[in-house]
Amino acid sequence: MARLTVRLTPRASRDEVGDFEAATATLRVRVTAPPVDGRANEALVRLLARHLRVPRGAITLVSGATARTKLVEVEGLEPADLAARLSRD
Repeated sequence: MARLTVRLTPRASRDEVGDFEAATATLRVRVTAPPVDGRANEALVRLLARHLRVPRGAITLVSGATARTKLVEVEGLEPADLAARLSRD
């Protein structure tokens, strides 16, 4: 299991996984969904699952449900695997 800090930008022009900032250990993610009724969080989970090639159920939002900075847990991936999948783009 690996954990990842995500800086989420809702209401973006497109869904995209941005750069991983090593200095802050934060992944920047943009989604088109608004931050209403958890829709941006759902879009984040779908996008990360597709990008990391894991089932949606393997991704859990640990903290930050109403904040832009979130802590996400990915089941089935070790931290080294997570880093490799993030840097592959």
